[in-house]
Amino acid sequence: MNNSFELVAAPHTPCYPDGSVSLSMIDRQCEFLLHNGVTGVFVCGTTGEGLSFTTAERMAVLERWLKVSAGRLKIIAHVGHNCQREAMELAAHAKGLNIGGVAAIAPHFVKPAKVNDLVDFLRPIAEACAPLPFLYYDIPSLTNVTHSAADVIRLGLHLIPNFGGIKFTNINAVVLQECLSEAGTKAAVYFGVEEMLLATLPLGIRQAVGSTFNYTSRLHLQIVEAFDRGNLAQAALLQRRSVQIVRIIEKHGGPIRAGKAAMSLLGLDLGPVRPPLAIMTPGEIEALHADLRTVPGLNQPLS
Repeated sequence: MNNSFELVAAPHTPCYPDGSVSLSMIDRQCEFLLHNGVTGVFVCGTTGEGLSFTTAERMAVLERWLKVSAGRLKIIAHVGHNCQREAMELAAHAKGLNIGGVAAIAPHFVKPAKVNDLVDFLRPIAEACAPLPFLYYDIPSLTNVTHSAADVIRLGLHLIPNFGGIKFTNINAVVLQECLSEAGTKAAVYFGVEEMLLATLPLGIRQAVGSTFNYTSRLHLQIVEAFDRGNLAQAALLQRRSVQIVRIIEKHGGPIRAGKAAMSLLGLDLGPVRPPLAIMTPGEIEALHADLRTVPGLNQPLS
């Protein structure tokens, strides 16, 4: 495995059949991800359905990850919320746990009109978790907040003392390059579109957060290793496998709904998704698993 690359999985939040949180399953999730080369977890983000869980549930999930990882994984807590004060409460809770970092998306119901408004919304959240590093989670495809992440980095470094960088879940490679220029050595840029990972490595990306890393972390570490060896043909072949897997996941319901069901193929039954997502039927899961078996590159189950 490539120890010079920070590969952070965005784990699903496990649930019992009735939809309540299954904290005990996080123990097995943790061991599974460590077994497959993951270096960190992005807890209760988009993949983890963070905004579908209560503040108390999100706190309990974070505490469990901290306990079971026992320092073996870098833990980044997503505390984003449309209510700034709820996000501040989650951030303060994370500060008390002394984890690796805290992240938050933009408010996406009543949206910030200007980038300054966005940074003003984020500042109290960052203050609540200081001195932990604070990351802005840029995902315009879901929030429809399209202010330049590079501008957020520039203002964040100026106005937020513990600004640590961004999670860039955006396919705009021009803006990504601007983000890397603004960040320099002062802030981290985690890339969040794993099916484009190879294209970002020549730009200098050495950190990534991904939904499919739950079941393809080994594949993506192999992409990085092949690139680092200068074997671009092999890296490109592996990246195309990543795209195939992503397309299968999209075909069957997307990274939250189908991604969670995909984990049962690897021995982790993480339970149902929460509304408004529809629970996958046994037939849908069987079809998903059949398609996934056609592409090499899935993670290895625990023995």
